[in-house]
Amino acid sequence: MTYIAFFDVDGTLCDSSGEVLDTSRESIKKFRDEGNLAYICTGRSKPEILDDILSVGFDGVIGAGGGYVVVEDKVIKHLTMPKDSVENIVAFFKQHDIGYYLESNDGLFGSENCIRKIKEEIKAIADKTGESFKELDDKNQWFYDVLESHKGQHIDYGNVNKISFINNTLPFSDIADTFGEQFHMYHSTVPLFGPESGEIAVRGIDKKKAVSYVLEYLDMPKNKAIAFGDGDNDISMFEAVGYGIAMDNATDKLKSIAHEVTKDADEHGIAISFEQQNWKNER
Repeated sequence: MTYIAFFDVDGTLCDSSGEVLDTSRESIKKFRDEGNLAYICTGRSKPEILDDILSVGFDGVIGAGGGYVVVEDKVIKHLTMPKDSVENIVAFFKQHDIGYYLESNDGLFGSENCIRKIKEEIKAIADKTGESFKELDDKNQWFYDVLESHKGQHIDYGNVNKISFINNTLPFSDIADTFGEQFHMYHSTVPLFGPESGEIAVRGIDKKKAVSYVLEYLDMPKNKAIAFGDGDNDISMFEAVGYGIAMDNATDKLKSIAHEVTKDADEHGIAISFEQQNWKNER
């Protein structure tokens, strides 16, 4: 019977430099050539899922943390935030000098202070760890390029999937208290954005619901689904599949519920797991 694999992107499919290793590409191609299916399952919205990632070859995409679902070339689900709420959040962030970017299928739209706030956080990390600011900042260049490519473009505030924010002026809890009743709050999803940063998303969506939705749409059983991830937001994805594989760079919470821990994203973890095929031994 056909298997289906779901891949988180950052820290899983992509290594610490934001690139997909050749070994991962080859493993996924072989997996699909054997008649299996491969899906991206990421918090990234459509403009952040770069052509280089898609060139790996996938049968579908779950984006925006579960709010956007594509099967083959067909959009089967797309949820957005209310326009007036987006405008209220933007006004709040401007008032408190919080950097943000609006994630839309039309583009990725950064605030005027977005890149400045990111660089402030990267400098704080570099000062704390002794790492090179330039090397850390260079890892974000692809993201700066995406923001720049949509600069000046018309923004449809009624077509926003979610909002990511870079914050070092307020405790995360203050932002969560302000917007958490209406929206789902994700805390510190991008390490380089700092410990008080996060995301604001449509309430009631997550990777578990999206993966389950795809499995039902494709009429595939949970026990033939596997998933690769590294973050706490992948916990729900693991709950939706029969076999969860955590990267060695994953959070302790994710590792604690994983069926398997493979090598990290820089050390060919996906290829090693595909070579072992431990999920077949579970059946």
